[in-house]
This record gives sequence, C-alpha cells and structure tokens, in this order.
Amino acid sequence: MHVSPALWAITIGVLVALIAADFFIGGRKPHEVSIKEAGTWTAVWVALAALFGGFLWWHGGARPAGEFFAGYVTEKSLSVDNLFVFVLIMAKFAVPRIHQQRVLMFGVIIALVLRALFIAGGAALIATFSWVFYFFGAFLVWTAWKLLKEARKGHQDEQYQENKLLLLVRRRFPAVSTLTVVMIAIGTTDLLFALDSIPAIFGLTQDPYIVFTANAFALMGLRQLYFLIGGLLERLVHLSYGLSLILGFIGVKLVLHALHESGVPVPQIGIPVSLGFIVLVLGVTTLTSLRASRRSVEAG
Repeated sequence: MHVSPALWAITIGVLVALIAADFFIGGRKPHEVSIKEAGTWTAVWVALAALFGGFLWWHGGARPAGEFFAGYVTEKSLSVDNLFVFVLIMAKFAVPRIHQQRVLMFGVIIALVLRALFIAGGAALIATFSWVFYFFGAFLVWTAWKLLKEARKGHQDEQYQENKLLLLVRRRFPAVSTLTVVMIAIGTTDLLFALDSIPAIFGLTQDPYIVFTANAFALMGLRQLYFLIGGLLERLVHLSYGLSLILGFIGVKLVLHALHESGVPVPQIGIPVSLGFIVLVLGVTTLTSLRASRRSVEAG
C-alpha cells in the first residue's frame, strides 16, 4: 500500500492527539483506576483500532486492512504477556496504586518510541537483505520452542531483574525519582518483548506503516488493559502455550515466504488463514485457562 509522507505525518499527529486526550481526560490526576473506567477506555481503544482498520480498507483495500487486524490482534495478545512483568515491576518498586496509571502511560510512550526505532531498523533490513526473512522465521520458531518449555514454570514465582540500562541510570543519576525509574523500566523491558513481537508482525505484513500503527494501537490501550484484567492474569495459565503456537506458526509462515521469494515452489499462508488461526488459538487458550483455573479453585 502506498503511504505518502503527508499520511505518515497525519497519522502520527492523530496518534499524538489521542495520547494527549487520554492523558488529560483520564491520566492527569493521580487516582486508582476502577474496573468501569478501565473497561470504558479499553473499549474506546479497541473501537479506535477498528475504525482505523476500516480506514485502511477504504484507503487501500481488504489486504492492508486484513494485515492490520492480524498484526493488531497478534501484538495485543503478545502485549498481555508483558502485563505479567509490569505487575512484577510495580511490586518490586512498591508503586502506589494511585500513581500506577501515570507510570504506565509514560512507560508505554517510551516503549512506543523505542518500538518505532526498532520497526524502522527492521524495515530497512528487509528492504536491503531478503535473507532476513529466514533469520526472523528461525528466531520465532526458536522463541516459540523456548516459550513452550518455560510455559510450565508459570509467572507466580518470577522476580523482575533490572536490565543494564536501568542499572546504569540508577547508578549515574541517584537523584532520579522511583516513579521515573519505573517508567524507564517499563519502556525498556517492553523493548525486550519487541524482539519477538516485531519479527512476528513482519511475518504478517512487510508494510512499515501497518507494522507501526498496529503496534501503536496495541500499546496505547495496554495501560487500561492492565487495570481491567490485572486480577485475571494469574488465571490465564495456558496463555504461554497459545503464544508459543502463534509465534511458531508465524515463524513457519516467514520461512515459507522466504523460500517463495527465493524461487522455491512452496505454498504460502494467506492473511485470512493467519488471522483465523491467531483468533482461534487465543480463544481456545483463554477458555481452557479459565476452565483450568476454576477447577483448581474448586479442588483447593
């Protein structure tokens, strides 16, 4: 899909305006976020993503719209896994609940800026070296296998380990407030998750505009999702299994695409199949997770 510099500028401007509106309406004053407020804003961000997908359908046709929705659902599902770590970060630094929503907002903004840089680098690699699809595909398959092996460990016993950048900031700038440190922790930790989520969405679309916007809409609703399903996170016991299946599936899709680009007559997996598979896996793992959690509570 052709994206003019003007459309890029308008899109970024609209996203900045939406973030500003989110801040001034719901995040300016420190307060504990209620389930009702979190649910309302989550619905708003999902609706905005759906409207943007409709715009892509009108502007570029069914294919870019389908790629956006597949990428958005994938990034949103992978972002849920980020929330486990966000909970650990909040606990480690003992962030009061009234400040958590502001910390998450600025942490997500940092994450979005870092992801934009990562996406630009990935797009440049793909445009220059076609073999990078083999690397991305193999990396996703390996990540899926690693996630599958770690799935049985769960998240309850994990502890957050500060990354090197965060340790450097705390050592060089000891006067930095705890809330600032947590914002940096959330933003930089999310970038580690992007190491698999960005190659995953490049497996669904190679359009940098769609990759960026899918990430933006998935991330910007993450703060509200944190408060909406925070209490349910520990009940999603099968989520890691589902995510490993999705990453493995997209990894295979990337390898097949790379072989096709190299002239090997192999079948390719289309966007409708990809979107259907992703939604099915997420639906099944959510249902089985809730059922397993309910049985565990009844047995205990």
